[in-house]
Amino acid sequence: MRIFGLAGWSGSGKTTLMVRLVPELVSRGLRVSTVKHAHHAFDVDQPGKDSYEHRRAGATEVMVTSANRWALMHENRGDPEPALDELVARMTPVDLLLVEGFKRGSHPKIEVFRRANGKALLALNDPSILAVASDGPVPEVAVPVLDLDRVDSVADFILAAAGLDRAGG
Repeated sequence: MRIFGLAGWSGSGKTTLMVRLVPELVSRGLRVSTVKHAHHAFDVDQPGKDSYEHRRAGATEVMVTSANRWALMHENRGDPEPALDELVARMTPVDLLLVEGFKRGSHPKIEVFRRANGKALLALNDPSILAVASDGPVPEVAVPVLDLDRVDSVADFILAAAGLDRAGG
């Protein structure tokens, strides 16, 4: 399974780019899945729901399933957060797994950068960043700079870097 990431500081536009990239890549015939790194105590469940009560009661994993979808929730229960490769191993294989966040990971990625955000460029110190997608020029980097608003060009770059053709590999 090919893995490619979008990294950047909070507020840079990673999620916005991700939700534009997925349909672009799917329209090109690829099967795409995503992993999103969230901070701290996010929750996809709601108090009062049976699955929430199962977790609150101490279950390590709770699977919720229906005719339309299933979800597996895993409680770390004090264990360290799993590394990206451990999480990827749990995913169903697809043509391309897009990773949002995990900016310190060694997987290939594009940095999403907005100078107005006031944050330092990650690409200056991270060799796994193969390009920067920005809303303006970024002359201080030695990697390609992609127009953040040209999702087709960003998709082209990802497919080339991941070794996938437009028909899915």
